[in-house]
Amino acid sequence: MTRPITAGVDGTEESRAALDWAAREAVRRGLPLRVVHAWRYAESLATADRNTQQGWVSEGVREAVRVVSERHPELEVSVDVVEGEPVHALARAASGAEMLVLGSRGHGPVLGFLLGSVGRQVIAEAARPVVLVRAGDQPATEAAGRDVVVGQHGGPEDSAATLRFAFETAAARGAAVLAVRAWTLPPVFAYSPGSLKLLDDAGGLEPYEKQALTEALRPWRERCPDVPVAEHVEMGSAGQVLLSVAGRAQLMVVGRRAHRTAVGARIGSVAHGMLHHADCPVAVVPHE
Repeated sequence: MTRPITAGVDGTEESRAALDWAAREAVRRGLPLRVVHAWRYAESLATADRNTQQGWVSEGVREAVRVVSERHPELEVSVDVVEGEPVHALARAASGAEMLVLGSRGHGPVLGFLLGSVGRQVIAEAARPVVLVRAGDQPATEAAGRDVVVGQHGGPEDSAATLRFAFETAAARGAAVLAVRAWTLPPVFAYSPGSLKLLDDAGGLEPYEKQALTEALRPWRERCPDVPVAEHVEMGSAGQVLLSVAGRAQLMVVGRRAHRTAVGARIGSVAHGMLHHADCPVAVVPHE
């Protein structure tokens, strides 16, 4: 089954930027584009019944789609206007998509994204990758020389989904991947004879971390041999290290654990930091 790239729209500037980004990505990957708008009936508009309000919404969505279709006449586009709560509607739309693309207001390079409650909840609930695009995003940010930056952690299986998304995106764009792994000194009680032997065999902590990143990248280098890859290993928190290289990124790709906690689904601290502070589109990829 071919999964479309799905864009959630609501008529705002940021959602138009997300729609444009999704259309370009769909063209690159040869996938259809699905446009979803979730709306709720406003009883306060006494002069407009449900059908009238739905007509207004549908007309606004059709106009946005018309502009995209004129820019990309080869693109297959479908539209779904759904009445209901936006978070659930968008999370359902994401389940059948290659990725869900949403817009987010930006506050400049220092404050980054303004992540609203709908975007935050959708990212936490979605079973598929979600991309946040800033208002004002331009195709020029995808120019040659900018990398697809991806955060890697743990063993090869821990970040397989995140690396796959990054490599497939880079391959579709003719871009390079910059793979980033951050590390910190473990507490004394975390050392064990087994872990100490691994560190000794690798020649120390930093060589061990570099080796771990190289091993995690190996299968993706083999699957995508035409994608240039650079490796960056640095001591520090994952959020700080990723932000230090975000200026080189045309897209930042991070993972989040898909399991639910006692307080519900969560984005995770690294994804949260990128979504609020990175100055480029951010893809959040769920993994087990």
